[in-house]
Amino acid sequence: MTFGLRKRLSEERSFRLMPRAMAISSSSCELPLVAVCQVTSTPDKQQNFKTCAELVREAARLGACLAFLPEAFDFIARDPAETLHLSEPLGGKLLEEYTQLARECGLWLSLGGFHERGQDWEQTQKIYNCHVLLNSKGAVVATYRKTHLCDVEIPGQGPMCESNSTMPGPSLESPVSTPAGKIGLAVCYDMRFPELSLALAQAGAEILTYPSAFGSVTGPAHWEVLLRARAIETQCYVVAAAQCGRHHEKRASYGHSMVVDPWGTVVARCSEGPGLCLARIDLNYLRQLRQHLPVFQHRRPDLYGNLGHPLS
Repeated sequence: MTFGLRKRLSEERSFRLMPRAMAISSSSCELPLVAVCQVTSTPDKQQNFKTCAELVREAARLGACLAFLPEAFDFIARDPAETLHLSEPLGGKLLEEYTQLARECGLWLSLGGFHERGQDWEQTQKIYNCHVLLNSKGAVVATYRKTHLCDVEIPGQGPMCESNSTMPGPSLESPVSTPAGKIGLAVCYDMRFPELSLALAQAGAEILTYPSAFGSVTGPAHWEVLLRARAIETQCYVVAAAQCGRHHEKRASYGHSMVVDPWGTVVARCSEGPGLCLARIDLNYLRQLRQHLPVFQHRRPDLYGNLGHPLS
């Protein structure tokens, strides 16, 4: 590993980093371990895959059952034309490499934002920002196409118009059972819409995931605040794998990948630069918290409607 990884590992309250020779309590070891990967994607797809594969293999070596990759793990292009040129269908070469990687490592992969040429590519000449979930056998078990597109103009950060090249997804995906818990899929800008996270939580999600590529202005101001808010209001774990650093001359990302527990505590966080952090998911803690603070039982939809309608 070339990223000084051991210095970057951080884990939650029930699994403190220790020398390998020291024993860790059995109760802690029994909890599922997840890895959150932080990368700096460029327009070079093969180099990006090599970087991600190194992190995934390290996550597997450390005992993770699920590894999370950020939005645009496949590439970050210089402009919409290059984005469209580099995009692929789900059945293309790149996803096949990731299915093989999942099988090789024997762990689940959250591929946080794949530039997907959908079935309507020929008609629209636009793509989807697709969050793909692979199981440990390399099978696609869920896909979620980002529903909220980031068309914003932030002073000091430069304009972004995702809709120039991307179509909004038509629906949410029901939470998926994984070895770490039930995962609700979202992507980056989705975190600004609590209705989505509430809908996923009401549908049974225990872990919300926001793979992202936050900018240098919105990142320091909003990144951690939004992630902790989503965790607190849904009483879910929140996992946020992030892009970091300079991708090319036109774009840079904030980084600060993290895991937040249902109380709103940041229990794992990546350092600067590419690397990963680890956290154990304690679903008993989540259930106890929901029992002691039963906010979903106290909602008053008769007064303000049902924000985040449960998924069918």
